[in-house]
Amino acid sequence: MAPSGTSLGDTDDKILVGRGEQPAWLSLAFANRHGLVTGATGTGKTVSLQVMAEGFARAGVPVFAADIKGDLSGISRPGEAKDFILKRASDLGLTYQADEFSTVFWDVFGEQGHPVRATVTEMGPLLLARMLDLNDVQEGVLNVAFRVADENGLTLIDMKDLRALLDAIIPEAKKGADADADPLAPIRKAAQSFGNVTRATVGTIQRQLLVLENQGGTKFFGEPALALKDFMKTDRDGRGMVNILVADKLMQNPRLYATFLLWMLSELFEELPEVGDLPKPKLVFFFDEAHLLFTDAPKALMDKIEQVVRLIRSKGVGVYFVTQNPLDVPDRVLGQLGNRVQHALRAFTPRDQKAVAAAADTFRPNPKLDTAKVIMELGKGEALVSFLEGNGTPAMVERVLIRPPSARIGPITPEERKAIMDASPVKGKYDTEVDAESAYEMLQKRITGTAATADPSSGSVLGKIGDIAATIFGTNVKRGQLSTTQVIARNVARSVTDKVVGGIAADLGKQVGGSLGGSIGRSLVRGALGSLLRR
Repeated sequence: MAPSGTSLGDTDDKILVGRGEQPAWLSLAFANRHGLVTGATGTGKTVSLQVMAEGFARAGVPVFAADIKGDLSGISRPGEAKDFILKRASDLGLTYQADEFSTVFWDVFGEQGHPVRATVTEMGPLLLARMLDLNDVQEGVLNVAFRVADENGLTLIDMKDLRALLDAIIPEAKKGADADADPLAPIRKAAQSFGNVTRATVGTIQRQLLVLENQGGTKFFGEPALALKDFMKTDRDGRGMVNILVADKLMQNPRLYATFLLWMLSELFEELPEVGDLPKPKLVFFFDEAHLLFTDAPKALMDKIEQVVRLIRSKGVGVYFVTQNPLDVPDRVLGQLGNRVQHALRAFTPRDQKAVAAAADTFRPNPKLDTAKVIMELGKGEALVSFLEGNGTPAMVERVLIRPPSARIGPITPEERKAIMDASPVKGKYDTEVDAESAYEMLQKRITGTAATADPSSGSVLGKIGDIAATIFGTNVKRGQLSTTQVIARNVARSVTDKVVGGIAADLGKQVGGSLGGSIGRSLVRGALGSLLRR
């Protein structure tokens, strides 16, 4: 790999993105102030994204980017000294050097990259409701389900866990002695204590889950869950790893795509410590097709997105939205994006004309440029650029030629992808799914009359506690062997036992860490976007 130097244009603290009358420098110190890359289809947005990603990687900053069309995969292989590339480099006063960057491929479906999984508990009710396109009432019931799971130590790992939990909170139609015999009665009563949970509403949520399953969404939920630290690595040369999410198939479900990336942002926001303004970011996150994040988003979700974007920069993370139209990004988010690359826009409709005017107004004016006019005249590979400089103020907008990438422009072959995956630093860590004991198995045990939380023979702490409590109160005696008075006493004892064991679980959760699937005792605290914050 070629070392960074003057021939590549970059310096120790700046990335050369292009050149006009003046060089267009992206300062690493301000890279965590976020950015926006916009322009019509075919104007060069992907190349600009690749140029910035290469610059960050050379500077030792890990990068995450979604690859919608497959073109970005070329960053993993050396570039080719084609005539148009050599000419562009010469026009910018650069010496072209082919280069390649250490790359890890990820794929929700596990087909063209390492599987990416999260648990249902980590996703949380707010983002899951967004993924399932639930209305307010349905989202409320989903929140009830998560609350019941949290309070009863029911870990939600995959779809079958969530389905089992939803079945468990449906009001029981049986009355009298039959209702008393229901092993899930405490869970149903707990759900009803938070409001009216109807069979019809739960049924609607179940049908939406079926739609998600038919679209392949089940592959996203499970273990081993993604450890975000695996994104934030450098290679042996000190360069940042480039993490590429293969998203061509994922884009067939735009809501799943947008929710997945939003979940990643929320996890970064919750897990990373406050670091303030660093000389360079700890991670840069490129969000392609960013309009999907904001389309039809309810106000509550928009508020959370704005909060995360505003505050995540203090965690050392830079977020760069890539979309066709600057109007795709709400004003309150747009105001947080300090670094701008604007490719050509075409004003064929009134909305297009409005977009051109809006894009021009967001730049710091340059008396030498009619910004609105130039936006419509830009050629492929040209852009209007304004990056933060000095004390964090935007530079005057400049018309620049974007520098050529050092790595390949365009996709790699399946054989090249396989070779890269075989040499990946995370090979084998996520490739095999693990089905640990979770809510589905725990509820099945309750229904069949075995241990309510865990198998005592497995050595589980809560399993042993439950076994001792059951022996003390007689709740492990078969119902047919009890008198009517003993049945009443048994129900009271079972209720008390559930509360005692639940309290112990909460206390243990503050002291016992571990993975979601391997430990029952845990603290369940909901973060900014409703995801699980593990302490």
